[in-house]
Amino acid sequence: MYYKLKLNDKIRVPPERMGEDLNTVILDVLQEQFEGGVDKEMGIFIAVTGVTRVGDGEIIYSDGGVYYDVDFEAVALRLTLQEIVEGIVVETTSFGAFISLGPIDAMLHMSQITDEYIDYDEKNSRLVCKDTGRTIAVGDTVRARVVALSLNEREPRESKIGLTMRQPGLGTLVWLEDEHNREKAEKERN
Repeated sequence: MYYKLKLNDKIRVPPERMGEDLNTVILDVLQEQFEGGVDKEMGIFIAVTGVTRVGDGEIIYSDGGVYYDVDFEAVALRLTLQEIVEGIVVETTSFGAFISLGPIDAMLHMSQITDEYIDYDEKNSRLVCKDTGRTIAVGDTVRARVVALSLNEREPRESKIGLTMRQPGLGTLVWLEDEHNREKAEKERN
């Protein structure tokens, strides 16, 4: 889930940027420092959206920079185990699909898609369910549940997120729409 955070930190403004607009420099430094980073408690930082307060500057002996106590706002994605998420398929492979959740990709292993046997159609870059003919291809939107979560603060690209679609109400949006229409037609017949 996405969260709007109000945070406080001490930010160093380098001496070569002292002649520029202070709020712009601080926002640049915050964006460089936080965006794309991972904090296990806060989540995955997507954007620093604004600076709300800049305190008095403090100069430290032997450092040419000035340190400011700063309040700022940021947006972060904080995932939890068992959370239902929607994402877009960005890659299919012989062992599953990679799903973009915005700032990070998650893995949907073949064994977590359905009970059916699944073939990988390499020519068309899609996964095909053998019995029903359902497919998962790049660009499809899927609804899945987070079943594995390992965030790496030091190397965010090494973070691992595992998904499943093996429960009712999960799957590609096309599958879910087809299922809804089938249930609706069955109710109308009865």
